[in-house]
Amino acid sequence: MSDLLSQLKQHSVVVADTGDFAAMRKYQPRDATTNPSLLLKAATMPEYAAVVDRAVKDAKAEAPTAAAALGLTMDKLAVAFGIEILGIVPNRVSTEVDARLSFDTEASVAKARQLISFYEAAGIPRERILIKLASTWEGIQAAARLKQDGIRCNLTLLFSFAQAVACAEAGVQLISPFVGRILDWHKKATGVAGYAPAEDPGVLSVTRIYNYYKKFGYTTEVMGASFRNKEEILELAGSDLLTIAPSLLEELQSNTGTVVPKLTPEHAAASPLEKIHLDEAAFRWMHNEDQMATEKLSEGIRLFAADSLKLEKFLLPKLAA
Repeated sequence: MSDLLSQLKQHSVVVADTGDFAAMRKYQPRDATTNPSLLLKAATMPEYAAVVDRAVKDAKAEAPTAAAALGLTMDKLAVAFGIEILGIVPNRVSTEVDARLSFDTEASVAKARQLISFYEAAGIPRERILIKLASTWEGIQAAARLKQDGIRCNLTLLFSFAQAVACAEAGVQLISPFVGRILDWHKKATGVAGYAPAEDPGVLSVTRIYNYYKKFGYTTEVMGASFRNKEEILELAGSDLLTIAPSLLEELQSNTGTVVPKLTPEHAAASPLEKIHLDEAAFRWMHNEDQMATEKLSEGIRLFAADSLKLEKFLLPKLAA
């Protein structure tokens, strides 16, 4: 009997949720995702010092002022890690726009275009890049604008059905609903120690989104993210993609059993979901009515922004040297 990871790859595209190149080589995912937290962790690892030093050197040479050099270094570093990752994975890497731009459509569009320009200058076609944006109304509108430029986006920090519907209507390439963080909130709010895998609130959320997309013919890809255990992952076998941390990839690879696809177009077609439309006002109200999603989106943006600040603090002495 083959291991769970090998079987899972037959039903869903497996993506490495890490900035660790060694982990990507070991588990051989098709895609990889990064975020400010993962970049901070990777940038402070001694084995990646050369990548960091190169980004700092390039930014210092190109920036017109010392103040501009810090922001440019952050962008150069994100792209440098992305380029390294694309030498390992065969398909796409996700590179995140600064979370501090989550409520600024114009700035998000400008930053995304700049990141893509750096990739293309290095010979990487934009088809291999997904620009990550927070699933705010402004982020979703930025993704719709970027699609017109042929720039594909990954909408992250997605917790509510309203966010998922708005992304689909905007023609977003891919969404990353955060399964584990949804579970975390419900456990804390209810005092329940845990849920059966099929009743996990994060699993139920992604299942609803997947069924809605498939039933109504949306092409937006669903990539379950932020898992707390392998059981959540196996309950979402059949999702378009699943982005998984190295510790859980190891657990899946080390265990055997039978992986049965739980999400299928057939199940989706039979679901009782009804199609809805969301303009900005309807989106904001529907999302606001979901206490979990409102709190977790706000918290997620703050945490990613905090890690960006930590990374800047780490880079400042290098820029001053």
